[in-house]
Formats: sequence, C-alpha cells, structure tokens
Amino acid sequence: MTAIIQTIDTPDGPFTILADERNRVLASGWTADHDAILQRLAEKNRPADVVEGTTAAADAVAAYYAGDVTAIDTVEVRQFGTDMQTAGWAALRRITPGQPLTYTEFAVALGKPGAVRPAASICARNAPALFVPCHRVLRTDGSLGGFAWGEDVKRRLLDREAGHALAA
Repeated sequence: MTAIIQTIDTPDGPFTILADERNRVLASGWTADHDAILQRLAEKNRPADVVEGTTAAADAVAAYYAGDVTAIDTVEVRQFGTDMQTAGWAALRRITPGQPLTYTEFAVALGKPGAVRPAASICARNAPALFVPCHRVLRTDGSLGGFAWGEDVKRRLLDREAGHALAA
C-alpha cells in the first residue's frame, strides 16, 4: 500500500495526516515529523510506501480550525485493533464537541463500566488524532490527563470545542 502524507499549519502547530489510497486517515497528529506519525501505527500496519501529497482530510482540519468543529466527524479513518478497541474508537467519534467525558463515563459508554483502564488504553492507542477525538476524554477527577500531542494542545482543542458548544 502507498500512503499519502501531508503536513498543514494550524493554530496549534504543524498537523500531519497519513492517509491510505482511499483517503482514509491512518494516523495524524500535531507534528511535522513524518516518522512520529508512522510510529503511531504498529509496524505490520505501516504502509510500504509513503509519498507527500494532498489528503482529503486536510480540508476538514481547516474547517475545524475555522470554527466548524463537526467538520472532522465525516472523515473516514482506518484503524487496526481488537474488537473492543474498534468499538471504543467508534464511541470516541460519538462524543459531542464541548461535552467531554471522563474515563469512567467513557467506560460506561462502552458498556463496560468497570473497564476504566482499558478505556484509557483505547485512547492512548488512537492513531488518527483529532478525527477520532480522544482529546474529549478526561481523567476521572476532571483534569486533562495525558495526550500524545501534549496537554497544551488538548486544552486548546477542548477550549475551542467548549466555545463552539456555548455559541450553538
């Protein structure tokens, strides 16, 4: 498989998108380091070839940063994981912008209220950041918790989405 990689500028810094031949996002994040994006995928799931180009998802990112925080909702992604991870990633996409969940609430949304640690692991293993909005899950005490791309980026994303929710 040959994948396309594209880095665009955002208010939160460079954002790189790796998409497959069908324009499904495989991995993404706030970095210009292509290797860092590729490392988000298990070696067996990495594309054989990567070329620089234009991805369809870049338009959704631009629209998101222009104020349409739902623009990312319809971007196709391709993820590789267990049934529980796949269900978890789908559940992340259903979290309403501006209404983050705690890891405990996320575990309940998965139908596994006692699975708080696995719920957190699902977030940590999410490769297409932003498009699968793992940033919308907080520690049980309401604090930010970790984020692969830094707590500052997570805070700005949540603030942007909270502002959108208030305006809606």
